[in-house]
Amino acid sequence: MQSVEIKAVDNYDFDMWLPLWKGYQRFYEVDIPESVTLNTWRRFLDPGEPMHAALAMVGEQPLGLVHSIYHRSAWTTGDYCYLQDLFVADNARGGGIGRSLIEHVYAEAKRRGASRVHWLTHESNHNGMQLYDRIADRSGFIQYRKLLA
Repeated sequence: MQSVEIKAVDNYDFDMWLPLWKGYQRFYEVDIPESVTLNTWRRFLDPGEPMHAALAMVGEQPLGLVHSIYHRSAWTTGDYCYLQDLFVADNARGGGIGRSLIEHVYAEAKRRGASRVHWLTHESNHNGMQLYDRIADRSGFIQYRKLLA
């Protein structure tokens, strides 16, 4: 495989990002409304928003995406970075792209003064967890949630 370049998204990347975003939704068997997708894209491009997106490029081909959100913590003076979404195209898995995307988030979080990067994954994502167990620590916490809308 060629070398992977991780690049922050810009105004011209929507058509490369969208198929990966749709692939991510298929992977988790969700269908996010188009209005939410368009709003999310606008947030990625707004420098006042704490949301960020990057693409993994091999040549001119986008093969993965990562989304992150910075937020305050009562436990530290630095922000935390929540790695919200990570996706690698089916035909590119196992080639180090997921790791490169996570390492990009680590480097950006460190550069921004964040004290932690954290994320969730579904218990059925066994392949992802093999990577995560090598490059991060399991917190031992269990997520609870209550949907409000």
